[in-house]
Amino acid sequence: MITSPLLAYVAILFFCVLKASSLDTFIAAVYEHAVILPDAPLTPVSHEEALMLMNRNLDLLEGAIMSAAKQVQFLELLVASVYFFFILRVCRFGYLICNTKAMKLKSQMNTIFGHTPVQKRLSCLARDNSIYIVANIGDKKPCNASDPDCPHDGRYQYNTDVVFDSEGRLVARYHKQNLFLGEDQFDAPKEPEIVTFDTTFGRFGIFTCFDILFHDPAVTLVKDFQVDTILFPTAWMNVLPHLTAIEFHSAWAMGMRVNFLAANIHFPLRKMTGSGIYAPDSPRAFHYDMKTKEGKLLLSQLDSHPHRPAVNWTSYASGLPAPLVGNQEFKSIVFFDEFTFLELKGVAGNYTVCQKDLCCQLSYRMLEKREDEVYALGAFDGLHTVEGSYYLQICTLLKCKTMDLHSCGDSVETASTRFEMFSLSGTFGTQYVFPEVLLSDIQLAPGEFQVSSDGRLFSLKPPSGPVLTVTLFGRLYERDSASGASADLVAQGLRVMLGVIITIMYSLSW
Repeated sequence: MITSPLLAYVAILFFCVLKASSLDTFIAAVYEHAVILPDAPLTPVSHEEALMLMNRNLDLLEGAIMSAAKQVQFLELLVASVYFFFILRVCRFGYLICNTKAMKLKSQMNTIFGHTPVQKRLSCLARDNSIYIVANIGDKKPCNASDPDCPHDGRYQYNTDVVFDSEGRLVARYHKQNLFLGEDQFDAPKEPEIVTFDTTFGRFGIFTCFDILFHDPAVTLVKDFQVDTILFPTAWMNVLPHLTAIEFHSAWAMGMRVNFLAANIHFPLRKMTGSGIYAPDSPRAFHYDMKTKEGKLLLSQLDSHPHRPAVNWTSYASGLPAPLVGNQEFKSIVFFDEFTFLELKGVAGNYTVCQKDLCCQLSYRMLEKREDEVYALGAFDGLHTVEGSYYLQICTLLKCKTMDLHSCGDSVETASTRFEMFSLSGTFGTQYVFPEVLLSDIQLAPGEFQVSSDGRLFSLKPPSGPVLTVTLFGRLYERDSASGASADLVAQGLRVMLGVIITIMYSLSW
């Protein structure tokens, strides 16, 4: 769903601090990189062969640094990602580096990087260009029988972010906590790691890909450690209607009220594209391209310490009259979850639909009511258990795939219906709600909508394109395990079954 199965990857994030034009703002760049993959990803390789491939990708990333620096006078930060796919745990060893903890804060290059040429090159790139670099690389740590959790092959393998400052020093490290389906080549740390680092243009936090759907470390970084900007390397597989990369990542920035720099890889064959520079008020730059094989460089200015107005996500909807329950409601599936829907039958209207404790209220007006398209208002309040287990409350206005109401929730990329206005709210039981607006052809709507302090997501002007979905995506982290052991067992069985199927499919495709 979100990240690539059988994933083992290297992601490079660059924070280019050439000169700070102002401590109040900084210029960020994100590079969506078309990764160079192994010819035989399911075959073990030597360390030398792995190093040759990683250096080919680093050559391209070095070129991205030079290109970004030429386009702006004062570039503080560049984010890009390089991922290696479909590499099983037994095949991954050649790509791993030694555990980075012992290297931290040492200064002599030869002492630090005697047997880690990838890190040496990253350190030199950071120092020679006076930039911050964050690299996501495979990290190995030996263990033995004295550790009851030691894997059978005698080592922990981590999906790891390392941070080099502008003098080439290793200043931070993060091990990914929430591993996705099929990420069996990596181990999760025993406790979530909360990693931040400070610069002259704000405090930064780091997490990786599937981490975004869980409380730790993502929410903790913002709530308890007051980071200004999140750095987010990812191999995100887009899923409509609510979990495309640009849609959900921009919504997370708005919902958590932080800057969010997302660097996806460019691999359309696996539905991987979608990178962006997102501020709390609006996307500043984004890229989504399923048609070409080329990467893309994005540049934009961000506030170093973004403003964070508070939102009461249930205030407006809870003050509305109780809805009338009729027989016009229907059920339909959205990404394995059964939503309760109401069809929008007029060119304008006010609708309320409820499921369990969540009631969703929509006011809207279309430019015209087309006879060949159906829209519906949906509500979901429950535990999602496929490709992860997490509790959701979702209010959504969406276009149905066909005129059949049971297609509401199916993947659809284009629409023709234009709206004059919309206002969506819900009786959420959480403060963690992420507002999404997605237009036809998978486009965002920067500057065209707003969230009010009382929890309404509303249009500021008629959207610039036909609407695919307007959504409030809520997370109730404390209820992730509330449905008991039986749901956990079902979810675990589904993950195992899907993992086997996907492993076979990817093996045959290569």
